[in-house]
Amino acid sequence: MEFVVFTITALIAVVGAAAMLLSKNAVHSALFMLLNFSAIAVLYLLLRAPFLFAVQLIVYAGAIIVLFLFVVMLLGAERAEDEQDRLGWQRPLALGMAALLLFEVLYVFFARTNTSLTSPSVSAEDFATPVKIGEALFSTYLLPFEITSVILLAALVGVVVLHHRQAAHSEQ
Repeated sequence: MEFVVFTITALIAVVGAAAMLLSKNAVHSALFMLLNFSAIAVLYLLLRAPFLFAVQLIVYAGAIIVLFLFVVMLLGAERAEDEQDRLGWQRPLALGMAALLLFEVLYVFFARTNTSLTSPSVSAEDFATPVKIGEALFSTYLLPFEITSVILLAALVGVVVLHHRQAAHSEQ
């Protein structure tokens, strides 16, 4: 049963990522990214990593999506979009996928499975604990962590600079 939940969640994550890339509306792209982040959180729960599940939901699905939507609203990208909803089937599909994802989260969270058959040789108590994650992040992966933060900062500054240039050209 765990394989079925994994397969469905993985498909939701892939479909959400593809829809995020193909969507022409910036707000819809951010919402598809939220769907993708939520599906990845369920995958962390399947890996028996509740701390990563919580961090994925709080940091990425919460704070990062709010930041993206704030930048989109600040730049006014949602007003440039077509007001007509040509794809009316998206709302029922989105509600169905959200219900399926909620069912999967509840199933994974409340299901009692035998971990001795599927657990790797690493102790389940040591896997994905906050201490182990912190040790790995700030020792082994410190340079990629810092590079990622600089790239995200540069992208945010680049968006603001491009918007100011575009605003200056449109006023002339």
